Amino acid sequence: MSDFRVENLSKTVGDKTVFKDISFIIHDMDKIGLIGVNGTGKTTLLNVISGVSGYDGDVSPFIHAHDYKITYLMQEPSFNEDDTILDAVLDDSLPQMSVIKAYEKALEDLTEDPENTKYQDALLKREEAMTSSDAWNIEQDITTVLSKLDIRDTSRKISSLSGGQKRRVQLAQALVNPSDLLLLDEPTNHLDVETIAWLQNYLVNLKRAVLFITHDRYFLDNVATRIFELDNAQLIEYQGNYQDYLTQRAEREEREVTQNHKKKQLFKQELTWIRKSPQARATKQQARIDRFENLKDSIKNDDSSEMEINLATTRLGKKVIKFEDAGFSYPDKKIFSDFDLIVQPDSRIGVIGNNGSGKSTFLNIINGDLDLTSGILDIGETVKIGYFSQTIRGLDENKRVINFLEEVAAASVNQSGETTSVVNLLEQFLFPRTTHGTLISKLSGGEKKRLYLLKILLEQPNVLLLDEPTNDLDIATLTVLEDFLATYPGAVITVSHDRYFLDKVADQLLVFNDGKIDKYHGNYSTYLGSKVSEQKVESKVETTAPKKETKVKEKKERLSYFEQKEWVTIEDEIEKIEERISEIEVEMNSNGSDFGKLSILQKELDQAQEELLQKYDRYEYLSERA
Repeated sequence: MSDFRVENLSKTVGDKTVFKDISFIIHDMDKIGLIGVNGTGKTTLLNVISGVSGYDGDVSPFIHAHDYKITYLMQEPSFNEDDTILDAVLDDSLPQMSVIKAYEKALEDLTEDPENTKYQDALLKREEAMTSSDAWNIEQDITTVLSKLDIRDTSRKISSLSGGQKRRVQLAQALVNPSDLLLLDEPTNHLDVETIAWLQNYLVNLKRAVLFITHDRYFLDNVATRIFELDNAQLIEYQGNYQDYLTQRAEREEREVTQNHKKKQLFKQELTWIRKSPQARATKQQARIDRFENLKDSIKNDDSSEMEINLATTRLGKKVIKFEDAGFSYPDKKIFSDFDLIVQPDSRIGVIGNNGSGKSTFLNIINGDLDLTSGILDIGETVKIGYFSQTIRGLDENKRVINFLEEVAAASVNQSGETTSVVNLLEQFLFPRTTHGTLISKLSGGEKKRLYLLKILLEQPNVLLLDEPTNDLDIATLTVLEDFLATYPGAVITVSHDRYFLDKVADQLLVFNDGKIDKYHGNYSTYLGSKVSEQKVESKVETTAPKKETKVKEKKERLSYFEQKEWVTIEDEIEKIEERISEIEVEMNSNGSDFGKLSILQKELDQAQEELLQKYDRYEYLSERA
């Protein structure tokens, strides 16, 4: 493996310069998070690096070994619909992959017809090929990845899969095929919390370089060793994880404020001179005139605005939403039953659960898109719902940005009662005036989501339903949205797999699980800690139960000297780890608003839980032989 160097890379799309003369190096084992406001070119950069898109100029800006291999997880899966999952996941260009595929096919044939001698002989030959090509380790890794991504039947056709399942197959494809550099565009989209946690640990331990785009700040903080930020067609590099990035960027911006103040003072002096000296402009002072123009441009660039949400809402009465003995079922599946809930005017509710458990269905019921199959849903007369759905609704891509918003309202009112024009409102949402006449179809996916959010807020709802709002929104937008929701006077119900976002916007949870909804008061991190504690107790019961049976079983192989020493101390070691986990959970509860501290504690909690599971496995092994 070797470094991947990029020198003076530029890319222009239409009349927009996406990035210009950027240079960077990706070292072996680097884990680099790529961030930036939607529309700055994050996906475009991955497309260019992977070869999906071209670059400006005739000379290649990429320097790497001739056999350097890149794998790429794109946002939209692209498969041959007639392929099986196994065909889609394994890349036949690698010798081991074709051997593994042949072995899996032989194993599948023999499973269907175990008495067939032809199939038996074929499997033996495939096993020999697996051994000679040293493919068993790769096959084991593939099996683990497919299992963790809940991909069971690899003989299914791609055409039979849902969009979320295709995304998982695409992720498996990127992970299992060996490469030097792995490019991931929003890898956590459509994954549940447990799978995100597994992927996070998998990438941390992966023996190759990774460049990834994500909105999940806990994921970014735990995986990244460097941060690349795209801003104003330039790439800025920060060392460390997301916390380090926040610290370093704050320090950089503080320095820039000081430098910009000095520039403005110098600019005023130059402006005074250039007004007083008309004749000098034609002779020996051209260098000074050039400096004046450069200063003017640099001050303009440094004065970039930040996104702002400051929109008013309509009045909300005391009666908001009430479920009474409610239930909903599809013909082949129960979603929930016997459910009661009263939503208060200031409620902040997070909705969590595995994919397919009914979370979006729940929001659709509140929005009136679906009716309960039993019970009562009572919505207050003053309630005005704003529904930010996963799939963008009512965004006509043939319309221009400003015309689309003007159809909603000619102007808006902020929280202070002041009127703001649609033009100014678009600028507050980081749509510069040059983009106001742009067709919506030409916006990036993230820009469309940002415009969709603006349209919903412009209607001044007093109850917000947010279905996976973090998908396709950049971190800067999410941060501003979180700040807006903190002072939002209405109720907010949010479906999300993003742990960081839910920690900031929800103080109670609805947990969808096996046809019922459990209620939990507290934030997401606290809930996860309590869930792990329950699993710990169950695991301890399960691991200690077999000890009674060992007394009547046949004599096992005796423990070695070192195993005997380990057996004497292992229970104490387990107890210490359990105590530390309890201490971490207490610390997390007492630091609920300190998200930097929470991130550090979450990382320590993950490590402790992993260590505890390993100790439990070891305890079970030793107890059977003791």
